[in-house]
Amino acid sequence: MPIKVTRAATILQPDQTRVLLRPFIPGGPQRFAAIIARVMALPEDQVGPLLEGVSEEFSRRHDNIHALFLERFEEVRGHMSGDEELSEQRRMLIGSFFLAEYSLESAALFNPSMVPHPDQTGLAEGAVRFVLSLRATGEGHISSITFRTGIVHGDNSIEILPPKGFLIEPRQIPNPVYKKELFERRLGELGLGGELTLRVMNRLPESFTLTELRVALKAERLNSPEGMKRDDQEASHRIWALARSNYEVQFQPDQELSQRILFPSTPAQRNGIEDARFCYFHDDDGTSLYYATFTAYDGARIVPELLETSDFVRFRFRTLNGPASENKGMAVFPKKIGGRYAMLSRQDDESIYLMYSENIHFWNERQLLLKPVFPWELIKIGNCGSPIETDAGWLVVSHGVGPLRKYCIGAFLLNRDDPSKVIGRLRQPLLKPNPSEREGYVPNVVYSCGAMLHQGQLVIPYGLADHATGFATVSLAEVLAAMEPTKPCGTPGDDCPPIVSGAWVSSSAAPQLPA
Repeated sequence: MPIKVTRAATILQPDQTRVLLRPFIPGGPQRFAAIIARVMALPEDQVGPLLEGVSEEFSRRHDNIHALFLERFEEVRGHMSGDEELSEQRRMLIGSFFLAEYSLESAALFNPSMVPHPDQTGLAEGAVRFVLSLRATGEGHISSITFRTGIVHGDNSIEILPPKGFLIEPRQIPNPVYKKELFERRLGELGLGGELTLRVMNRLPESFTLTELRVALKAERLNSPEGMKRDDQEASHRIWALARSNYEVQFQPDQELSQRILFPSTPAQRNGIEDARFCYFHDDDGTSLYYATFTAYDGARIVPELLETSDFVRFRFRTLNGPASENKGMAVFPKKIGGRYAMLSRQDDESIYLMYSENIHFWNERQLLLKPVFPWELIKIGNCGSPIETDAGWLVVSHGVGPLRKYCIGAFLLNRDDPSKVIGRLRQPLLKPNPSEREGYVPNVVYSCGAMLHQGQLVIPYGLADHATGFATVSLAEVLAAMEPTKPCGTPGDDCPPIVSGAWVSSSAAPQLPA
């Protein structure tokens, strides 16, 4: 009997009016200097009216725009030919020439991930507030992370609160601190264990700041009177790049969540922050925080990275390290298994693997969990977000790619105490593109980066043709009842014992919500 899936009427469409003010780089240093010289040549009596016109046109689209103009001026003033004193109006006008609006969602708003909101106050009985992260894609196919807030009500209806106000990037927290042991370990994995690295590390304490690393690298350059060798120069650049890839940012707490934008800011992320899979993680010591794995893309290479936050105000970006931290589709289990972190992954671009680690930032080993079996997934399979704990086991919403590169959403079940044991999987997909969902940026795709369990209903946000975002609900009991038992290899088999008991169907582990 087919599983009944209910699609919500709510569809989140990309909104081209949501624009972010970002640095505009018109060319190299000579272009900067030429543009500044032209603005400098304007008579003073023209500067005020010109600035007033620009401000009038754009101040309703961006908060505190004059402060942004002045901030941008300070970033480009090094290209000026002289050091003469300028009026504040001229400084603002110069800054305005080196900014541009970026339409964050002009192409797509998709690949959603759903987790309980840190604030669960003021809700009606049976309702839960959630954070929805989305992949916003704009000009140049550059992807960033944007957020919405919503409520799943007691009757399982889904409400998405409208986005608010001006879009804002966070401030990068200056001078982050690094642990020397972990930093050296990562340098070794990158093949940077040579003499220069040893000398630089010997100059640093057990915990060091970005400023201290800069001083240590500069000291090595000064100690080379004839200049650094080319290999040492390259190593120095790569050491610095690794440090800059591990950073923290912070928004103002009074800024609405829907205003907060995580835009690419490192060389590894240059072309996008893609497919963030959020989970609400509960540690053995009783503490909780949110993790999100995502794919950093520089235009040629993909690298999995990790995002950490406790409040969606302050975010820590970390590299994922070790030989098993490669490819796409990594998803953290929401708690440790046997005292170790656990993660799903897909290193071969077609199968699902399971990994364990003592340290969430380092992943060295993997084991095969599932291979493509059914016609709708024979090209490849992967997870659609972090596993969800139920009384029956770890429920994993998955995706499969079949004929004509059609993406469908399915599910499988892992043993609760030993997730290396696949105890059931769906033979047929839960969701496949219907006629109204087929057309978009990438046709014939439904895809999710994280679902949530609520009162026995699985709530699945999903991307439609890599363009917009919809929502579906389905009974957990029906999903579990439709699971086919599997052999040890994870493939269905008639000789496998039943996996669904009455207790499993009637109850599920309630999601742990923030206090």
